[in-house]
Amino acid sequence: MKWSLLCWIFVTVQLLLLDKFQHVHAADWSATQSQKIHPVLVGKDHNSLLEIKIESAEKSVFLHSFTLSLSGCDDLKEIESLQVFSTGETQNEDTTFRFGAAVRPAKTVVISGNIRLRQGTNFFWISCRLHPQANLDHQVDAHCTHIRTSQGELQPSDETPEVRKRIGWALRQHGDDGVHTYRIPALATTPQGTLLCVYDVRRRAGRDLQEDIDIGLLRSTDGGQNWESQQIIMDMHEYGGLPQEENGCSDPGIVVDPKTGEVFVAAVWTNGRPGTHQWNKGGSEAGFGIDQTAQFLMVRSQDDGKTWSTPENLTRQLKQENWILFAPSPQQGIALPDGTLIMPSQGRDAQDRHFSNLMISRDHGNTWKLSAPASFENTECQAVLLGDGSIMLNCRTEHSTKFRTVAITQDLGRSWTAHPTNRQTLIEPSCNGSTYRFDYVQGGEKKHLLVFANPYSQTGRENHTLRFSFDDGMTWPREHHLLLDVGRGAGYPSLSRVGENHIGIAYEGSQSHIVFQRIDLLEHLGL
Repeated sequence: MKWSLLCWIFVTVQLLLLDKFQHVHAADWSATQSQKIHPVLVGKDHNSLLEIKIESAEKSVFLHSFTLSLSGCDDLKEIESLQVFSTGETQNEDTTFRFGAAVRPAKTVVISGNIRLRQGTNFFWISCRLHPQANLDHQVDAHCTHIRTSQGELQPSDETPEVRKRIGWALRQHGDDGVHTYRIPALATTPQGTLLCVYDVRRRAGRDLQEDIDIGLLRSTDGGQNWESQQIIMDMHEYGGLPQEENGCSDPGIVVDPKTGEVFVAAVWTNGRPGTHQWNKGGSEAGFGIDQTAQFLMVRSQDDGKTWSTPENLTRQLKQENWILFAPSPQQGIALPDGTLIMPSQGRDAQDRHFSNLMISRDHGNTWKLSAPASFENTECQAVLLGDGSIMLNCRTEHSTKFRTVAITQDLGRSWTAHPTNRQTLIEPSCNGSTYRFDYVQGGEKKHLLVFANPYSQTGRENHTLRFSFDDGMTWPREHHLLLDVGRGAGYPSLSRVGENHIGIAYEGSQSHIVFQRIDLLEHLGL
């Protein structure tokens, strides 16, 4: 009896102590996990999958392992490796302090290490590297099921259980090919289905003109799954005996002739004028000469973007002499059913008013003429053909309203009217946006929708979003919005078709200088 009583007392004390430990454990510890909406990118060494925050009221506690579930991934083989990084009390994606070793993917993985937690807040983030052939139509996901410490185990709560991450491409990153900054992408699709992405190659710094800037090109023949090496298709070198940093080319626009297959890329060139900006006073002036005004250059390709002509100067053909500036809009142009080519353009008139308009060619790009300005105090723009045969021009507004300027023409820009949504529907933070007409067949009937992309914000270039309209831009239903990247980036999206069902987008997001993603529109919209 004595032995039984002693055993009962011992077990009871142990249970009381365990209950006390668990109570203290629950009161003094917590862990949460969350995912931000942004793509994970092929070509990037570290992609943030998951963030974990551990709150500790105790000192000298050691973290031993994270147990992760990858069951939400479409294909585990698309992940090459996983790592965990510690950033202390700072919430960022720094890779200085690694926890444990990199591991290969599995449905359940354990990443082990030994790190002393600080009293208070401790941030960790799970990083993945993707296989070069990761499918751009797939998604990846990670969920932390257990955290093991010297004080016991934690099961972190999930603040974003619905989030999975789409796969994309890091087309251009800081340091690629020795370049400081890549900016201003414009995307187009050739009749052969080849994707062409042109952009600024800002060699020394991220600044606009005047700087050492060339026009680069990336080319994909398989819908954006793989991309060829970078080409430089416009470089004015040391023209006029001036250094490269006084011969910059910037803001490329692109248009493809679907009948001939010829591709045209235009950009603005500034010679001299160090320390100036082409859109500010002193950056460009009235006149035609290279010592007076920014120049309008064009290059052409007749072999699906493989090779390019030398730059042709169209300044005298296009610009009015008293205008302060005329430049391409860095977007894709369109071709009308009768073969007319249209490129969006922009400038500053004799009164220094910002304007948006159209470049028009009726002879397959041999000659170009300009439309009247659509309106004033707006600049970067893109045109789409509407169902009634009119052309919509959707423009960045240089105006405190922070809404897009939208204008309509029935006569190729000889006259314009404001669209009903003009400066009151599509919000923006003053940034380039992209509008694209997407044709499809439903139930044997030909239909179309409009896709619009920009930073969905009036305060900063964040929340990079696709919006959709089924009534030629009259309404943009909120339930169809698709958020691609919640983070801060430079924006400047450009849209183009990829195959039967997909839209491609190149943009300056939070995860790379230039990101490419491919979205199955018919699946997303349930068409």
